[in-house]
This record gives sequence, structure tokens and C-alpha cells, in this order.
Amino acid sequence: MISSFCSLIERHFLFLAVLLSAIAFIDPSLFIWLKPHIALCLGLIMFGMGLTLEFKDFVVAIRNYKAVGLGILLQYTVMPLLAVLLSSVLGLPQEAMIGMVVIGACPGGTASNVIAHLAKANVALSVTMTLISTLLAPILTPAIIYVVLNQQIDIPFLPMVKSVFWIVIFPLVDGLVLRRLLRSKLDPVIHIFPTVSILVIALLIACIIGLNHDMLATFPMLVFAAVALHNLGGLLAGYGVGKVAGLPRKDCLTLAIEVGMQNSGLGVALATKYFSVASALPGALFSLWHNISGVFLANRSRIAPDEK
Repeated sequence: MISSFCSLIERHFLFLAVLLSAIAFIDPSLFIWLKPHIALCLGLIMFGMGLTLEFKDFVVAIRNYKAVGLGILLQYTVMPLLAVLLSSVLGLPQEAMIGMVVIGACPGGTASNVIAHLAKANVALSVTMTLISTLLAPILTPAIIYVVLNQQIDIPFLPMVKSVFWIVIFPLVDGLVLRRLLRSKLDPVIHIFPTVSILVIALLIACIIGLNHDMLATFPMLVFAAVALHNLGGLLAGYGVGKVAGLPRKDCLTLAIEVGMQNSGLGVALATKYFSVASALPGALFSLWHNISGVFLANRSRIAPDEK
């Protein structure tokens, strides 16, 4: 019965995410209580990922410098340039354009690791790219924003590294170690963790929608279109460049997810602190949209033919 339930949830997790999001928009109070526990929820998902991986997977990912390098390069070139291009073409107000540039200059977010896990992509590669892009962010993000907007900002290095450690690295390593120690003893319960991940990410998306209810009620259509196209452009660039470079399908899918999904939380924080509350709107919308598009992508990739 448990296996049937897990299979049902995995087949319909896009529908589940949309359903919970609609409920959250109608009654935000049902989900906003989750806000203080978002980091814990992400940690739980990363722990589950660790249980399904081996240390050798990360050795392979680190040796795959071609994919890592391509992902980082696309992250810090295509996304900020695309932000400027879309803002210009769509004629966005200046504050919205600033917000687009800020989100485009941010590193990959931890949500990308979750989506890579759900999409059955290369999770070890995804985590490696997120870690490296985050470590580079205190240098590259301010530099890109300064070049494009002529606005100098400071990003604290240690708090960002600590955040990535406690949300991503620590629970992931815990899962890896536990898997190594118990091995086959965990096999009967391993299949439950993808279902747990799906339920948690659906709840997190609903929480984000509930928290941004007032902003969504105004439905800033032009900014929303820019954010959706920005995300889509990153997904296509990651997958397309990976294909041209001759990477396996799983790695191409991972690049798409990593490039297309930014650290929107950092983008919102930077826009609010150094510019204005209005300039944080693209980041807030991106936080919502890239999770929904990521779930859709994961759903499509899971039902696609499995290729090496």
C-alpha cells in the first residue's frame, strides 16, 4: 500500500503542487506557518538525497570539470545578460529592471538541488555547481551588479557559506554517511524519500505563495512575463549548451536546472537592502515561478525515456 501511495504521489506531483498553491492563494494562513521551518525542510530533502547517493558520485562530479565550468560560466553570463535584454525589450520600469539584474547576477539556489533530485538528474553535479557558484558569489555578484548598474554592494562571505553548509552540505553528508554505514539495511525505505521530497517541496511552494499573496493579487503581468522568460531562457541555455558540448542527457538536464534556477532569496535580500522594496518584486516572483517551472520540468523528465 505504501508503494502504491508513493507511486501515485510521484506521478501526480505537478498537480499536487498546483493544487496546494491554489489553496494557499485562497487561504494563505494554511501554509505561512511553515516559513520559520523552510531551512529545516530543505535540509530534510538534502538528507534524503544523501541516502540515495554515494561518495563516489561526488568524485565523478568534481572530475567532470567540463560540465561544472560550463554551468558556472552560463550562470554568471547568460542570466545577467538575459535580464538586461528582457528588461529592455519589454520596457520594464527602472526598479523592475534593477531587480531583474540583481536576480540574474545571483548564484544557483538550493532549490535547484531539490529539483535535480526529483527530475532524476545528476544530483551530485547539481550540488557541486551550487556550492562553487555560491562560493564565487561574494566576488562575482557584486562585480556584475556594479558593471551593469554602477552600484557597488557588499555581500558577506561567511554568512552565505554557513547557510549553504547547514542547509545543503551538513544534511547531505549525514545522509551519505548513514547510507555507507547501513547500506542494504536502508533499501526497504529508500523509495519513500522521493515521495517525502515531493510533499515537502509542494508545501514549500504553497508557503511561498501564501507569503506573497498581496503582491500576487496585484498580478504585475509585465514583470511576471519577464521573470518567466528569464527562467525559461536559463533552462534552454543550460540544456542547449550542454547538448552542443556533448554532455550526457542527465548532465544537460542538470545544467538546465542549475542555470535556470537562481538563489532568489539572496536576490530579494540584496534588492531590498541596496535599492528599493519595489526592485525586490522580480526576485519574489522568480522565487515562485522557478519552483513551479522546476516541478513541471522534473515531472516531464521523469516520464521521458531514461537516457544515459
